[in-house]
Order: sequence, then C-alpha cells, then structure tokens
Amino acid sequence: MSQHTASASSSPSSVPGSGSGSGSRSGSGSSGGAGVPVLSEEVREALDRGRPVVALESTILAHGLPRPRNLAVGVELEALVRAEGAVPATVAVVDGVAYAGLDKAGLERIAGGEGVRKLGHRDLAPALATGATGATTVSATAFLAARAGIRVFATGGLGGVHREWATTQDESADLALLARTRITVVCAGVKSILDVPGTLQRLETLGVGVLGYGTERFPGFYLADSGEPLDWTVHRPEEVAAVMAAQDALGGPRSALLVARPVAESDQLDPELHDRVLARALAECAERGITGQAVTPFLLGFLVRATGGASLEANLAAVRGNVRLGARIAGAWAARA
Repeated sequence: MSQHTASASSSPSSVPGSGSGSGSRSGSGSSGGAGVPVLSEEVREALDRGRPVVALESTILAHGLPRPRNLAVGVELEALVRAEGAVPATVAVVDGVAYAGLDKAGLERIAGGEGVRKLGHRDLAPALATGATGATTVSATAFLAARAGIRVFATGGLGGVHREWATTQDESADLALLARTRITVVCAGVKSILDVPGTLQRLETLGVGVLGYGTERFPGFYLADSGEPLDWTVHRPEEVAAVMAAQDALGGPRSALLVARPVAESDQLDPELHDRVLARALAECAERGITGQAVTPFLLGFLVRATGGASLEANLAAVRGNVRLGARIAGAWAARA
C-alpha cells in the first residue's frame, strides 16, 4: 500500500515495516511537512473525500497484549471500524517516521515487539530524530491524529491522576495533552488502578469536556461504573457530533472531548474480584518500592495474572465497543460536513 503525507509534500519511498526510514533527512526520519504524519492511501482518500476516519493507538499491540494475539486484535479492531463504514488509522512511529494508517507489514512490525519503544507525546521528537520505532500511547496518538486532521480516536482507558498524588505528583501526560488538542476520544473512562475522582477533578480544571454515553456514571475501565457521577449524558452518535460542532463554534481553547462509554455489565470484571486483587496489587507495589512509569504496567500485569486473564478480556471487550462507537461518531461527524 502506498503512503502519503497529510500535506502536499512528496510521498516517501518506502512503506512502514520495510526496514528503512522514509522521507528521511541525513539519515534521520522525518514525518513529512511541518511534522504531519504520513497517511496510508486509504486514510488519505477518506480524509480527502470527507469520509469518516477513526484513529487507533498502537501501544495495545506492542505492550498491552501477548503475542501472537496482539496482531490478531489489531487486525480485528481495524475490521470493526470498517464494518461500521469508517476507515481505521492505526498510529505508530516506524523507523523515525510517524504514520496514521499502517499496512500489513507495519502492523506486523509494531506487533512484533522487538525494539519497539513506548512513545508518549514527549517522546515523539527524539523518536523521529533518531529513527526509532515505537508504539504510541493515548497522548502521542491523540497528538498525531489531530495533526493528520482526524477528529475521532477510540481507545480503552485513559491515563490520569495516580493514587497518592498529593505525595508523588504522578499524573499521566494524557491529561495535559488532551487539554490542548481538539479531538474526540471514545474511552471506557480511566484505568481503575488510578485515582478516578482526582482525575475527573483534574479534567474539569483543564477544561476537558466529558460526556457519558448512555450512562450518568463515569465508567471504571474494567468496571461499568466507577461510582463517580457525570454532568452530561448523550445517547446517540449524532448528539456527540453536535457537541463537537458546538465546541468549534464556541472558538475557545482547543481542548478534547471525552466520550465515556461503559463496558457492558456482562463483560465487566467481577467488581468484588477487581477490588480484592487491586488492593493486593497496590500493597505489593508499595512493598517493592515501585514508582513512576513502572507503576501502571506492574499493576495491570498483576491484575491479568491474579484474575486468570479476566481483566484482559474485560479490557478487550471495552476496546471493541469503543471502536465501534468511535466509527459511528466519526460517521455522524462526517455527515455534518
């Protein structure tokens, strides 16, 4: 599949996964004019024609799932977007080039895991400059998708304010990035290992809008209900698109809109099991002195092992539903054009 930049600059000479950087300067990767990601032909044509496009993160493929299931899930999520009449744009950095839309080789490269770094927004510049390959987190995916002109992004759970924030000051880069990036993010709330009330307060402070989709309670990632109330609820993709249009009409700070869709109760992790295992995970994390960026992967990994994989299945159920809804919202948004 040929690739194109989102600007009028010339096409790169190779596709992601080919093993060589494209659009490079002096041996370093470049993602095209003004830092705009390279688009797959499918994504480029969809954007040019006003068709719906949904951005997908790649961290779940490289760092969130065991191999070889991760590649199968990546292919499945793209198929779910297409089944709803939209075009998927999986975002990643390959050989120092940022892409929105990967071909088969690109997906395989990211899912392979070898030498694939985890890239937040702050990591993008060094990754491009050094020719690195990496999977994008929520913050990096949102940033690159918005740069490419993609308005809707579907993921699992967001990062947020960590527990013991008053002591550690540990907060995900997702929140500040979303406060200055005009994109609609469909998610299952924030990861339940975090301080959910603190995260909602921080989102309010940062001016990031939050809509409950078919719920008046903020979802809890693995759980359908975190116990926290929401101020605004919508029930149809067209309502979300109307809020997006109102954001633009107001002309205020270019912040994101979060659409919080709960996992179905039939697919959620048993709440008692969740609370019991999470308490054990937090205690062991403290005993081992694990801090900083190592906390989240430790806790999530602990939950997967201690629940016999049930937490992973709840995560995937949430992601699948979010991807479908994201495609429908993208369709409603495209229909307004």
